[in-house]
Amino acid sequence: MTDMPPKLAEIVDEFASAPREVVLEMLLEFADAVPPLPGSLAGHEGMEQVPECQTQFFLKAVVQPDRTVTTHFDCPPEAPTTRAFAGILAEGLAGADAEEVLGVPDDLYARMGLTQAISPLRIRGGTAILGRLKRQVAEQVAGAKAE
Repeated sequence: MTDMPPKLAEIVDEFASAPREVVLEMLLEFADAVPPLPGSLAGHEGMEQVPECQTQFFLKAVVQPDRTVTTHFDCPPEAPTTRAFAGILAEGLAGADAEEVLGVPDDLYARMGLTQAISPLRIRGGTAILGRLKRQVAEQVAGAKAE
């Protein structure tokens, strides 16, 4: 899969080829891998809420001067599937530049085979997370070009 960052493509391939019963275990591993928020984002200051998620979910993407994207996610531990989406994106997009992030396909979770393992409502929430993340990156790239 050349339309996304290599780390994310590897994660997608791992999920897509995993047996259904292993997929849920893999999701839990990613739920545990969400990095903590930096102190500057305490209280979700400057973060965007994703209301499509069944639980409170906040995110922030920052396009650095070298065009790499830093992501920040916050979701309660008692929402492991939603946290897994954050963990997958945090790991898969680490070190990616803005163009790579914008190139992530909108049907990412379907490509991973998650539509067979989790509810459509959760897939919709994950898709909303990705969409908002990409929108934040696009807005910052457009703002940088305008300067």
